[in-house]
Amino acid sequence: MSLSPTKDHQPLESGESRKTQETLDASTFIFPDPLSVTTITIEFCDRCRWLHRATWVQTELFLTFPPPAIGSITLVPLNADESAGRFRVWLSMDSRPPVLIWDRKLEGGFPELKALKQRVRDHIEPGKSLGHSDKKTY
Repeated sequence: MSLSPTKDHQPLESGESRKTQETLDASTFIFPDPLSVTTITIEFCDRCRWLHRATWVQTELFLTFPPPAIGSITLVPLNADESAGRFRVWLSMDSRPPVLIWDRKLEGGFPELKALKQRVRDHIEPGKSLGHSDKKTY
């Protein structure tokens, strides 16, 4: 894939601002440092077809903890015999070692979003109210 001007993507007109031109200059792009922000990593068994579940969890966590609380959420599909049935949620903060928030096999099933959000909250924003997710159900 080339980022040089093509028939459909001509250089910017001379009347456009220099700042606009710089934001479209791929040579000035800098890859974000993923370890400088709080990150969630979701490992899942791809053979089990758990991509949709992983993306759903990813979306819910981003909606509850938008940046800068969580800077990135990475999905890691696994397809090896030793990772069969795996669904793990990891939390990485600063230079601390990653914390396992949820493991499907250890916990006996997939996380209820309420419980998963509470565990993540307890690590990254302990005083944050989760609204209806904090209310007890009877």
